[in-house]
Order: sequence, then C-alpha cells, then structure tokens
Amino acid sequence: MTDAVAALGARFPRRRIVVTGAASGLGLELCRRFARAGWTIGMLDVDATALDAAAVEVERLGGRVRRAVVDVADADGLRAAVDAFVAEVPGLDVMVNNAGVAVGGDFLETPVDDWRWIVGINLLGVVHGARAALPVLLAQRSGLLLNVASAAGFASAAGMSAYNATKAAVVALSETLYGETLGTGVQVSVAMPYFFRTGLHRTLRAPDQARRDAERMFATTPYTLEQAATDVLNGAAAGRFYVLAPRWLSLLWLVKRLNGPFFLRLFRRLRDRQLAPGEARG
Repeated sequence: MTDAVAALGARFPRRRIVVTGAASGLGLELCRRFARAGWTIGMLDVDATALDAAAVEVERLGGRVRRAVVDVADADGLRAAVDAFVAEVPGLDVMVNNAGVAVGGDFLETPVDDWRWIVGINLLGVVHGARAALPVLLAQRSGLLLNVASAAGFASAAGMSAYNATKAAVVALSETLYGETLGTGVQVSVAMPYFFRTGLHRTLRAPDQARRDAERMFATTPYTLEQAATDVLNGAAAGRFYVLAPRWLSLLWLVKRLNGPFFLRLFRRLRDRQLAPGEARG
C-alpha cells in the first residue's frame, strides 16, 4: 500500500472507489493499489473480457470488486452503474474518470467521425461520470472527484488535434467544477500525466504514419505506468487541484502559460527528437 493510498484511506475510512477504464492501463494500476489496501472498488470498462480478467486480479490482491460493463459515452448506462455501486456499498468516496481513447494525425486528415468518437469518450465520458458521482459526494459533503486528462491538454503537440482538444476540455471542465464545489467538502482534482507506457495506442485511430509515430512515442518514453500512478495518487492525496505528473511538468506548464508560441516550438522539437531519425513529421 502506498503512502498516498494510506492517506486517502485515513481520510475516507469506508474506502469506496469507482474507476472507469478499469480493465487496463492507469485505471487497472490504480485499482491494484487500492485493492492492496482493502478498498471496495467499482471497476467499470467497455471490454467485458478484459474486465473479467482484471477483476479477478484485483480481487486476489484484496479488493472487494463490483464490476460493470459500460461505455462511458452512454450517460444512462454510466449513471446506472454508479447508482448500483452506491446503493449496494452504500456510498462513494472517490470517483476516478479515467477512461479514454486516442486519435492521431494532422488536423485536415482527421475524419469528423473520429472527432465525434473521441469527444464522446474523452470529454462526455468525464461529464457523465461527474454527473453521476457529484450528487452523491455533495450530499455526503465529502469525497474526491479525480478527472484524468493529460499533459496533451496543455502541450498541444502537432498531429494530435482531436486528442489535445478533448484533454484540454477536461482541464477546463475540472476548473469549472473546482469553482462550483468550493466549500462543499468535495475535492476536485485533474491529473495531467506525461506520455507513459500504456496500451492506449491499441485503440488509436490514425493514419499509418501517425500510428507508427505514436507507437514509437509510447515505446520509448522513460515514464512508466507505475510512476504515473504514483505521481497521480500523490498529487490527489496531497489535495492538489492540478496534478502534473511527473512534477517537473510544472515548469513546462509555466513556460506554456508565459509564452505559448515559444513552448509549442520547443515541444515540437522535443517530440521530433524522441522519434527515430527520418521519422519525425516535418
């Protein structure tokens, strides 16, 4: 059990959490950590087969699992899943809106259907999750709403317009919810992790070259899934609103806010350097 999970357990002794996108990646890693501390975990995911396997693993680690196959783009389905968890446990302490997908490629080559797909999951999925969880948390006057965005929400790398836009929207939504929940006892936090090793590229919608670039980025990033989970949990447990993971991203974020065009040129050079010679998009 990490110190961050222990801190959250001390704050929320009934230990009730719901995680979307719980069958893989960051969502599953968070479930593993809460399971070791004996939390009751609502594991939600659209992939029934992966969810079944993940739930077995999390239960073996000590978690009390309530699972539901649900698409976060389905507002009614997500609300029903959260309501069922709240009724059975009962209550809710932490809601993690983590489910997400990716779209790559230059703006003019990104189909409108891909925009609709990613907005439905990355943005509206967070909207639906927040709408399902917040009434419970506000009624209790306690709880944590953790929305997982991305460093892409401020870095705005070239060739990722749809992904960047949805993650920036999650940051803006979270800022609004932060203001609306002040003084209620509910903590709102938004996580903005750097690219880490995950399976997000497996469902990536992108032209062939953009797909190869994304796979190389995920394969070569030094930032691991485990490090990302630790940094996100530490930030949330410390009560931070902006959870930049790792913490050195705070410097890049400051540069972006002070001089956006300079930052965007710098970030493009860093991205191209990470790609193999001759593979960078010019």
